Amino acid sequence: MKFTIKKSIFADCLANVQRAISFRTTIPILTGIKLQTNEKGLILTGSDSTLSIENLIEEKEESNHLSISEPGSVILPSRFLGDIIRKLPEDKITVAVQDNFQTIITSGESVFTLNGTSGKNYPQLPEINSAATFNLPGHLMRQAINYTIISVSSQETRPIFTGIHFELGDNQLKAISTDSHRLSQRIIPITIPESLKDKEKVELNIPGRALSELSRLVNDNENISMMVTNNQVLFKMNNTSLYSRLLEGTYPDTTRLLTKDQKTSIKVNAAELGAAVERALILSHQGKNNMVKLSMDNSGIILSGHSSEIGYVKEKINALGFEGENMSISFNPDYLREALKTFGGQDVIIRFTSPSHPFILLPSEDSDNFNMIQLITPIRTPGN
Repeated sequence: MKFTIKKSIFADCLANVQRAISFRTTIPILTGIKLQTNEKGLILTGSDSTLSIENLIEEKEESNHLSISEPGSVILPSRFLGDIIRKLPEDKITVAVQDNFQTIITSGESVFTLNGTSGKNYPQLPEINSAATFNLPGHLMRQAINYTIISVSSQETRPIFTGIHFELGDNQLKAISTDSHRLSQRIIPITIPESLKDKEKVELNIPGRALSELSRLVNDNENISMMVTNNQVLFKMNNTSLYSRLLEGTYPDTTRLLTKDQKTSIKVNAAELGAAVERALILSHQGKNNMVKLSMDNSGIILSGHSSEIGYVKEKINALGFEGENMSISFNPDYLREALKTFGGQDVIIRFTSPSHPFILLPSEDSDNFNMIQLITPIRTPGN
């Protein structure tokens, strides 16, 4: 195999597929990147057996400056290949693979030789030929992911919570995540294929890591094709494909948590409240419980926090509206900070039932439809 290519194009695509690789894998060959040339161009593949990313660099695309002299394939060590390509001196790179799979990488007067192995030894990616195919605008998929990824659990004790639950049906995609302390839900409109309209909704649990990578890869102005099987999902975007194994198990029913019978509600600007929470975090992070209190009545809203070793913070928040009973509630400020960030500079409605029940955040202009919801469980304190 032999080809020349523009350095920046090669480096960017390497960085994309490298994100699928885990150096903790028990399969040594998966610490490498597979390079393969064919009639279309150069294909790069990285995988950890659960997540796989494949990137095609087309030869016909002039801006890639890709010229293939000899077809073939090779597996090269990912860690060294990426470092080498990024630090080569010129923007034109030549890669030549010898019969023993030693690979010579040349740029200007710089020459590297890497020991490789046959591309035929690389595990085959899943064959996904599914009738359950959905097309989604890239910007809406990114919204759904970025809005819900904050509530994905990092604890492997309950694997189902390490992913985002997707429900597709009724011309909408509902994305839900929870780590049992907080919950995020985002509903976006999609077009359901005619072949699936008379069938039950499609439900799947996609690992959070896979969706984080998808959010980084997709452009707002491109469409995504999502193909679903019993245990795999494939996302296709222009010249990039992302494969992920699905999480097994049944996602818990979260609808009972999302009620509209709250006793108190406040309207605030998300960015303004978020900035106040950031200030309170300076001291709350020094305390044993990492806790902040929000107190509400007709006179206003008070945010307070303390560390017995360091000191105390108290700040009055500009409320745009208040309805209901006076209330004080304590919570993890990191959860509220991350939830508020998903709303950007919007005004939000925060609804409370009691100091011991979860509270919800909704955008003020869409507070009745539950298309965007953040839910946070409070911290119980004496008397609550």
